[in-house]
Amino acid sequence: MSLPYPDIDPVALHLGPFALRWYALAYISGLVLGWRYVRALAARPPNAMTGEEVDDFLAWATLGVILGGRLGYVLFYKPAYFFQHPLEIPQLWHGGMSFHGGALGVILAIILFARRRGRNLFLIGDVICCAEPIGQFFGRIANFVNGELYGRVAPPDLPWAMVFPGGGPEPRHPSQLYQAGLEGAALGLLLFLLWRFTGLRHRPGALSGVFLAGYGLARMAGEVFRQPDAHLGFLWAGFTMGQLLSVPLVLVGAGLVWAAYRGKTA
Repeated sequence: MSLPYPDIDPVALHLGPFALRWYALAYISGLVLGWRYVRALAARPPNAMTGEEVDDFLAWATLGVILGGRLGYVLFYKPAYFFQHPLEIPQLWHGGMSFHGGALGVILAIILFARRRGRNLFLIGDVICCAEPIGQFFGRIANFVNGELYGRVAPPDLPWAMVFPGGGPEPRHPSQLYQAGLEGAALGLLLFLLWRFTGLRHRPGALSGVFLAGYGLARMAGEVFRQPDAHLGFLWAGFTMGQLLSVPLVLVGAGLVWAAYRGKTA
């Protein structure tokens, strides 16, 4: 028994020769909604940025996500292939983005922006990290719509298992939805509650640490159900690439929370 996979056209909108894909729409929605959310958070104490600075940072964040995400995929997942086919690196419409690379790109953007504007980079990082799960949620939904990054073969009695196009005849876990729930909805709600009902936002770096550690743990849990990349398979000790790349996030995130509690409040 399995649920029918909703075979959705990966192109959301056709306008003559122009095609807007769900994947691109997910990135646009995540950036726009995240921008508005950051504007709302930054306007409240400890006032990480002005509204105008948030507007300016949107361009920095966009470049960090796109360039970092693509280069991360190239270097972490298919370095040999892209070194042989370098002209395919900028062809984003064929898919292939890495969260970990995008995170490094945004972190670099935050550092450069904070130095240029004379702002506390950890306070900026905190409000950006609170908004990031919005984009993560939409991105995983787009993965599901595209029928990519599907899960491992499910137990025969799993009622919500699905047969994915290109995934063979076996019903599989809809792991994209698991990850949308964990990395997107649950992590975003946790950060909102910590921002709203605790004093963590006044400890620079604390919310950034919660995000990094929380995402790392959520990603490692979600990868238990996700089919590993075919060209990589299982790596050291049976871990996947996504799990191995998430270990440093957990360690760095825990270190940031520890340092925030030892530091001064804002």
